[in-house]
Amino acid sequence: MYVDSHCHLDFPGLAERETEILQAMAAARVTHALCVSVTLEDFPRVAACAARHPNLFASLGVHPDYTGVAEPDLAQLIELARTPRVVAIGETGLDYYRGEENAVQQRERFRTHIRAARALSLPLIIHTRAASEHTLAIMREEGAAQARGVMHCFTESVEVARAALELDFYISLSGIVSFRNAEAIRDVARFVPLDRLLIETDAPYLAPVPHRGKTNQPAFVAHVAEHVARARGADVEQIAAATTANFFELFRAAAVLADLERAA
Repeated sequence: MYVDSHCHLDFPGLAERETEILQAMAAARVTHALCVSVTLEDFPRVAACAARHPNLFASLGVHPDYTGVAEPDLAQLIELARTPRVVAIGETGLDYYRGEENAVQQRERFRTHIRAARALSLPLIIHTRAASEHTLAIMREEGAAQARGVMHCFTESVEVARAALELDFYISLSGIVSFRNAEAIRDVARFVPLDRLLIETDAPYLAPVPHRGKTNQPAFVAHVAEHVARARGADVEQIAAATTANFFELFRAAAVLADLERAA
């Protein structure tokens, strides 16, 4: 069994294929998926998607790289996080890949999310790109370790992974681990302890080999597991079992919902 720890089922290319996507998940033994919010404006779609299916969960957050969208405040995040099936805060973080023109705004937005996660005792979903030094510094300053969370779609160095692990965070690997030029990510796959590893698709982006260039979907997380297993010299079923257990250990509200699903 697999869990896709990060996808965007409300995005074009997936939203209009919801039934097909869920059927493909079942066929690939992907039992659950976390639908991740990137703006407050679109959060109702994320929450509604999770509400329609007992094996889907939702997060609440505003992506660091999005401009011209509603800016969250602490009280608003705390209130909206009471929406059923919300199990995490994010995605949030810092992204300087296109420059640092809005870096101050990004950092304040990031701090607000961390404070909400701490207040709610919900884990964080953190996006960092070309900004790892500032990301880690803010995580330390704001006490992100108290909330815990995951560094999603990890593309940084082993050294950054080590620093995140020291803050009690998990490392999530995406289809990038299958790309030909991604040996540094495979080094991370070998480095991260098995009990701190997650897998994801970030669908509809970053489809893994053998589907690279296609629209990604949660069913393809099984291929991410295969490539992680190959990098580690492990059995894919070991990776599947560990990453599934890790998901429910980190996202404890999801574990409660999954138990209710099984009991129904």
